[in-house]
Amino acid sequence: MDLKRGIDKAVATVVANLKSQSQEVGQDNNKIKQVATISANNDEVIGSLIAQAMEKVGNDGVITVEEAKGTETEVKTVEGMQFDRGYLSPYFVTNSDKMEAELDNPYILIYDKKISNMKELLPILEKQVQTGKPLLIIAEDLDGE
Repeated sequence: MDLKRGIDKAVATVVANLKSQSQEVGQDNNKIKQVATISANNDEVIGSLIAQAMEKVGNDGVITVEEAKGTETEVKTVEGMQFDRGYLSPYFVTNSDKMEAELDNPYILIYDKKISNMKELLPILEKQVQTGKPLLIIAEDLDGE
């Protein structure tokens, strides 16, 4: 028990020390570039690109780093949302020329979990069918049915 108390005191001291040494970066692009450069093993080119990406997307945006097939390093900005996977079945395609599912003024259901049991969604689906409007379901994954 004494060991745990000692560890807790040491952790509190370290956290307080780190807080006293920390500096807020905020929206200062130069500070963001400095932190990004250090994080990229002092590579200033990568640091500049990360700072550029941060400036474009802001604090609420998402930055994804992907391996490219070429030798150039670039920043791409996607407005809105982007999904790694598209429609689940080719039966959802409404435009076979573009292989896209085009829906006119659909209801949109965003489900932040894996759909594994349709019973959870059945009341919503029953009401939606009565409207006759299309329904777009965006979910983490689908399992089973």
